[in-house]
Amino acid sequence: MIRTVKTKDLEMNYIKFGQGGRTLVIIPGLSVKSVLLSEDDIVRAYDPVAKLFTVYLFDRRTDMPKDYKIRDMAADTAAAMKAAGIEKADVFGVSQGGMIAQFIAIDHPELVNSLVLGSTSSRVTSKQEPVPADRLEEKAREFLSALYSDDFIKEAAPGFRPDLIPITDEELERFAISVTAGEGFNAFDELDRIKCRTLVIGAVCDTIVPPGDCLDIAEKLKCELYMYGAPYGHAVYDEAPDYKDRLIQFLTRE
Repeated sequence: MIRTVKTKDLEMNYIKFGQGGRTLVIIPGLSVKSVLLSEDDIVRAYDPVAKLFTVYLFDRRTDMPKDYKIRDMAADTAAAMKAAGIEKADVFGVSQGGMIAQFIAIDHPELVNSLVLGSTSSRVTSKQEPVPADRLEEKAREFLSALYSDDFIKEAAPGFRPDLIPITDEELERFAISVTAGEGFNAFDELDRIKCRTLVIGAVCDTIVPPGDCLDIAEKLKCELYMYGAPYGHAVYDEAPDYKDRLIQFLTRE
């Protein structure tokens, strides 16, 4: 069931599942369609995690301003966590969600017990030009196609065809705002403010986030790093069968 948390400044949707004694907050990456629409698949995929954790997965705020930035997203997610009654949590962010998680750990360290960063970067050096309106849908479908390997689409999700998924104008507008939100993103220079235990997970065949970006974060934080080999790419967090076990092992280690 999709829930909504509201404060005087924002409204944000999320799902909550699991009965574990610890709290895990998941921050998803950039998406064309809200990941909350795949709630049943998410709950099924994270079943091993939900046995040990009460899991919250937060979407972006419902009314995304045109000039939204990653640090704004982090501030909003932190506010939503507090409004949902979360005092401290393990935080797992993937892709753009990993960027958001970095700034939560930097700006709101009291909320973060430990941190897992998947398939993410600590800075964006290329300029994120606004996508022309007449190419938005094309770019969105290119993005969807780049997330998963051909084998995964064929075997694990036979009904998933990025070229056929219906996309609304509202979803395209949110996608465009999210894409440009990364312009000027730089958490790298502030990573030394992150004091919690951290694990970075990436994939050497990632075509969206250069594998070296994960290495840079791990080296700067002097934290644990695990890199998956072929055939896994950007969405290794969905594709690798041992990813959730690796997540659990790190989070539950004393």
